[in-house]
Amino acid sequence: MTKKIYVLSDSVGETGDRMVQAALTQFISREISVERIPFISNTNQLYKTMEKAGKDGVIAAYTFVLPELRQEMKKLGEYYDIHTVDLLSPLLSVLGETLGESPKAEPGMIRKLDEDYFQRIEAVEFAVKYDDAQHAEEGIRQADLVLIGVSRTSKTPLSMYLAHKQWKVANVPLVPEVTVPEVLYSLPPGRCVGLTLSPQKLHEIRLTRLEAMGVGSGGRYASYERIMEEMDYAEKVMKRARCPRIDVTNRAVEETAGYILDVVQKERGIG
Repeated sequence: MTKKIYVLSDSVGETGDRMVQAALTQFISREISVERIPFISNTNQLYKTMEKAGKDGVIAAYTFVLPELRQEMKKLGEYYDIHTVDLLSPLLSVLGETLGESPKAEPGMIRKLDEDYFQRIEAVEFAVKYDDAQHAEEGIRQADLVLIGVSRTSKTPLSMYLAHKQWKVANVPLVPEVTVPEVLYSLPPGRCVGLTLSPQKLHEIRLTRLEAMGVGSGGRYASYERIMEEMDYAEKVMKRARCPRIDVTNRAVEETAGYILDVVQKERGIG
C-alpha cells in the first residue's frame, strides 16, 4: 500500500518538498507519495488538513516559520497520532542562539530571494540584448535606464554592473555618422545618463584597445581630431536629451554606478 507524506508550509512549500524528496532518495522503496500543501496561514486551515491527515494515516512534514503554527502542529500530531517532522525549527533555534537574535518569522523569504535572483538574470539578459545600440529604439523604450556616450566610456561594464542590481539598462554609443533614435529625446527625467571622459584618457584607452587588437596606433579612431569630433557630437545629443552628464575619468565601475544611481534618483525626485 502506498504511503503518503504531507508537506505543509505557510509559504509555497518548495523548501520542505525538496528536503523530503532528498531524504526519499536514500530509500529503495518508492511506495510513498508526497503531497505539498502550501499557504497555510491560520490554525483553521491547519485543523482541516490535519484531520484529513489523521484519516489517511500520513506522515506530516512542515516548514512553518510562524511560531503559533509550529506549536499547534505538535498538539495536532499527538491528537491524531500522526508522525510529524519539523524541518525548520532545529536550524532556526541554533542560528538564533548563535547569532543572538530572533528569526523574522516571515513566510516566503526564500521565495523573495529567488525572485531577486531571477530579476537579476532578466536584467543581465536585457543588458546583453540591448548592448552597444542593438535594437536601439526598442531597448530605449523598455529600459529602466539608458546610458549614452562615445566609444570606450564604460557603457557596457556599467550596464552589466547595474543589471546585477536589477536595473534593465540599454546603452547607445554616440557616433556622428549614426543617427540616434528620436525616442531618446522624449525620455522622462532620470531615464537617461550621459557618460563623458577626458580626451587625454580616452586617447590612451583607445590606443591600448587598438594595440590589444593588433591594429597598432594608426587610424582615426584614436586620433585627437576624431575624439574631439565625437565629443562635440555627444555634447549636442546629451544637451538635447536633457540628461545629466557623469565624468567617468579615473572612476571605478562601482563608484560610477553608485554615482549614477544617486543622480538618477534625484532626477526622478526619489530620496
